Amino acid sequence: MVDKGTKDLESPSTPHLEAFLQRDIDVIRSKLLTMAALDERALTRAFKAFLTRDRQLAYSVILRDQDVDALETELDRLCVEFIIRHQPAAGNLRFVYSASKVAGQLERVGDYAESIARQILLMSHLPYEIPKDSFHEIANLAIPMLHNAVHAFVDKNPELARATMSVEPRVNQVRDDLSDKLVEWREEGRLPLEALSPLLTVARRFERVSDQATNICEEALYFATGEYRRHLPREGFHVLFVDDNNDCLSRMAEVAAKALKAERFSFSSAGLVGGAVDPRTVWFLAEKGYDISNQPSRSVGEVLRSESFHIMVALSKDAEKAFPQRPTKVLGLQWAVPDPSKAQGSPEEIRAEYERAFQWLTQHVRDLVHAILGDGQAPFG
Repeated sequence: MVDKGTKDLESPSTPHLEAFLQRDIDVIRSKLLTMAALDERALTRAFKAFLTRDRQLAYSVILRDQDVDALETELDRLCVEFIIRHQPAAGNLRFVYSASKVAGQLERVGDYAESIARQILLMSHLPYEIPKDSFHEIANLAIPMLHNAVHAFVDKNPELARATMSVEPRVNQVRDDLSDKLVEWREEGRLPLEALSPLLTVARRFERVSDQATNICEEALYFATGEYRRHLPREGFHVLFVDDNNDCLSRMAEVAAKALKAERFSFSSAGLVGGAVDPRTVWFLAEKGYDISNQPSRSVGEVLRSESFHIMVALSKDAEKAFPQRPTKVLGLQWAVPDPSKAQGSPEEIRAEYERAFQWLTQHVRDLVHAILGDGQAPFG
């Protein structure tokens, strides 16, 4: 008999499961909006403290940055749990992939608000003037950009994303003009030397807020339409499949992925430790035309010493231990597919388990590649 754990790999969709998935999506969206609201409040308060030289308000901005950090950590956990719980494909995978990046961008915006507040403390004892009109303009451009960018992502609104991105060149121009003016004021003796660098930093931080808003807009476009392929680096996109011993599932996943001939993608496999390759896996893949009999198993540590990856896919619970410690730019995914090397039964039943696992892996790689590239692409050769 075949193990009970190897029954249907794909459960049919039900209204209950759809509602459960939508609830989790809504939670992530809500947390992103909360995080963005904290950022907007911090930036607004930091700017007010800057204009009024209010040290107490500046301190409050610095102290409350930990709230943004805590939300980023929570969102990271929610995104990982979403992947494990729902095994998302296509649009839902694209959503959670982008949401994890947006959370990181919002965390950096919180850092910018804190940095502005710290500049205030550096300058609070100095006599100086500032070009208020220019600082008002850059703040009044950058903060609404952030607000609109997050709503473009959460509401899946590509028109709002494009409109928001169109503001960035003006922010850059204001920053450049402001920097020139500050240097000029310093040369005219209107600014003490100690104030020049902090004021330039404040201008740069607001400009960086607009940069992060643009990045979020690109994530919004990617989520909504598949545009702006930021996720595919010039040198290609590297995926590593990991299991316990690099003996069965990771080998099958690597072969299944390479067989798809996805352009500009590379795929590798490894185990937490090296081990002997499962003989039935060698036989099954040879039957499909792929000879791995002379390919030794590799450990994750060995692979990571010589290569870098954009996505790591854990094919067992223990394999998640291979994921890099956060913060990291590597996205970790967990695929729950029964290991056919553990199946029991007749040769026909066992071979059927290998075939079902291979087809499951093939389809999930297809979904992953399509989710990364976006709609309207032809990724497979």
